[in-house]
Amino acid sequence: MSLTEAPPAPPTGPGEPKLRKPSTRKRLVPYWLLLPGVLWLVVFFALPLVYQASTSVQTGSLEKGFEVTWHFRTYVDALRDYYPQFIRSLLYAGTATILCLLLGYPLAYLIAFKAGRWRNLVLVLVIAPFFTSFLIRTLAWKTILADGGAVVDVLGTLHVLDVTSWLGWTENNRVLATPMAVVCGLTYNFLPFMILPLYTSLERIDGRLHEAAGDLYATPATTFRKVTFPLSMPGVVSGTLLTFIPASGDYVNAELLGSTDTKMVGSVIQSQFLRVLDYPTAAALSFILMAVVLLMVTVYIRRSGTEDLV
Repeated sequence: MSLTEAPPAPPTGPGEPKLRKPSTRKRLVPYWLLLPGVLWLVVFFALPLVYQASTSVQTGSLEKGFEVTWHFRTYVDALRDYYPQFIRSLLYAGTATILCLLLGYPLAYLIAFKAGRWRNLVLVLVIAPFFTSFLIRTLAWKTILADGGAVVDVLGTLHVLDVTSWLGWTENNRVLATPMAVVCGLTYNFLPFMILPLYTSLERIDGRLHEAAGDLYATPATTFRKVTFPLSMPGVVSGTLLTFIPASGDYVNAELLGSTDTKMVGSVIQSQFLRVLDYPTAAALSFILMAVVLLMVTVYIRRSGTEDLV
């Protein structure tokens, strides 16, 4: 036998068990377990997506009926007519996401490292708004931001409204029916979606890393900048995505807390579907929004360097 040849496998003794290949039934078990989820995605995501895609290239009317004519001009017309609402949606959603991060990170840090035995209670308080209807929570902000209310009076006393009026986010001493009201509603409603991923990511950090940083004479600020924040980036990315994506397509806050000048693209889509009954334009707007958000999310994940969100 040459040196390059592999030695023959030793014969199996009479008392040694033979290695058996897994049966076909066992090999198919993982696929059977995936089947319900795959069917759910096909029925409630893929098929509606295909239907919406076909609707976006149709022409006709509700009286005469719609038919697929591959009229891609609908996308151009929709983007040309409603680009202000697209820009406004991305601006409001981006602002709300930043505010959620600024408000949610300290609270998530407190829950993960400082809450102690009160941790479960604080977590319950964070998710408590989910026990109330999204619509009712948004309607409550109409009372909170009402003219002459305590919140508006305090903001006026602190001259905050002077700054926001200069920025164009409020009008004189009025907050309701302004961009600021819409952003406040978005921030409140989606804040838990930011806090929970941040808490999960911070809670996984080994406390001994902070002790090691202290042993190396790192200040608390340096420890946070060099250790805590980099290790919590998966939570930051997950939280911003979970906040920005639904906020960019939201229309409830713009409808209840805003005015005709604060309409978001979600309001336009809802109006085209249920009031104007222009289904191709509504479907085209939905696909444009989905494509824009998907592009922004892809770029954001690549730039943040956290493709593996764990």
